[in-house]
Amino acid sequence: MDAGSSGVLLTLLLLSSVLWFLVWTMDKKRRQLPPGPAPWPVLGNLWQKDVLPLYRNYEKLSSMYGPIFTVWLGLKPMVVLCGYEAVKGALVDHSEEFGGRPKIPLLEKLSKDYGFVSYNERKWRELRRFTVSTLRDFGMGKSSMSQRVQQEAQHLVELLIKLEGKAFEPMTTFRHAVSNVICSVVFGSRYSYSDKDFLELLNTIGNYISFFLSPVAMVYNTFPTIMHHLPGPHRKALARCEKLKDYIRGRVEVHKQSLDPSCPRDYIDCFLMKGEKDKSSPESMYSNEDLVMSVFSLFGAGTVTTSNALVFFLLILAKHPHIQAKIQQEIDAVVGAGRAPSTEDRLRMPYTNAVIHELQRCHKTRIENFPRMTTQDIVFRGHSIPKGTVVIPVFSSVHTDPTQWEKPKEVNPGHFLDENGEFKKREAFMAFSAGKRMCPGEALARIELFLFLTTLLQSFTFQLAEKHEEMDLFSLWLEIERRAIPGKFFAIRRPVSS
Repeated sequence: MDAGSSGVLLTLLLLSSVLWFLVWTMDKKRRQLPPGPAPWPVLGNLWQKDVLPLYRNYEKLSSMYGPIFTVWLGLKPMVVLCGYEAVKGALVDHSEEFGGRPKIPLLEKLSKDYGFVSYNERKWRELRRFTVSTLRDFGMGKSSMSQRVQQEAQHLVELLIKLEGKAFEPMTTFRHAVSNVICSVVFGSRYSYSDKDFLELLNTIGNYISFFLSPVAMVYNTFPTIMHHLPGPHRKALARCEKLKDYIRGRVEVHKQSLDPSCPRDYIDCFLMKGEKDKSSPESMYSNEDLVMSVFSLFGAGTVTTSNALVFFLLILAKHPHIQAKIQQEIDAVVGAGRAPSTEDRLRMPYTNAVIHELQRCHKTRIENFPRMTTQDIVFRGHSIPKGTVVIPVFSSVHTDPTQWEKPKEVNPGHFLDENGEFKKREAFMAFSAGKRMCPGEALARIELFLFLTTLLQSFTFQLAEKHEEMDLFSLWLEIERRAIPGKFFAIRRPVSS
């Protein structure tokens, strides 16, 4: 045998040995984890369409393996939790054990571990506490914040009136309106709907979050070392985000030059003041880059999630015009046409409140890229889950759990109404997550969803410009969300009652 043949044989033996070792390692780990579909060597379940994405397959998988099962992204196992009892048991009853955050390579590449998305637990707690406290100081959950939302909702109404009934694409428009609310708190100003530079920033954050939820992002997070050196959409998304961070840095510098410590104007001012007090600390958590990334996170979270929810609401209401009409009847009876809706009206509008909760319940989302992690070894519901295991709670499975909801597959506002037609809370409602890492912007999101929706429906009836009869609602929403098809609506002016 010549040297060349010997080299090829040796390489094949080496590769076979590595592959055998990986298979043996995965099999050993599989025996220690909850059951699940068999992974391929190296790739795991990544390219198995009957496994991933989870939002399409979790029902079938949980019926085969039970409410707790394991899937694999490459060589990394993920324990999936389905149904109310499993999700509540983990996130609420064992909030500390399931309260960790695994490193997400794509987010780590963007943040460089700055801001309140840091993986430093101490920094995360400190900056989250500071952020929630500061947002409250600027009105989150108070009447002053409601007034900001009311004003922005009126700007949105005026914009739609100018369309004179022409079809419009709501994603960018609603994103701008919602973003102006958080911008007024973070930057101290709102932006005109004709501001092209700001529209570019909105597109940047929207495209990044859409990419973050995509299959390509899942591959990046599974094989970050390889993907980092390859061309692809991840490079474009990250490069555009750097431009947004540069914009934020510019705003921070302007704030530094005009800061009056006796009268802070917004979140940036408060962060700068805190940083000045904290600069002598050996472990400062209020650096310039921590501020930039915290503002980036607030800008993204405070813009895309709520605006997407509002567009989804319109989609469902356009498909169920009787529900839309009943909300309008309640608006007419409680608010009338002479004034704008206020947060105080919510207590007197149980049907509208129920519809908002029900539409949030029906709003499925892509979930694989928002994991938790176990902070210690735990035996949970008969399964041994080691410390450091990635955990995916499937909130859509909680919201369609037949043990918790009378008609889980239907849009039914009655889920949140008692026998007297009054609003009732449901423990299985987890639209803002649950446990230790609940959404810190819940209070603001609730105000925005109520005021934007009621203000819009006070003035308009919404209809889909295109029918798309062949698609189910969730598939239609996903196509609209990622701009694969036009999600256009008609905003038809309602007659003003005397």
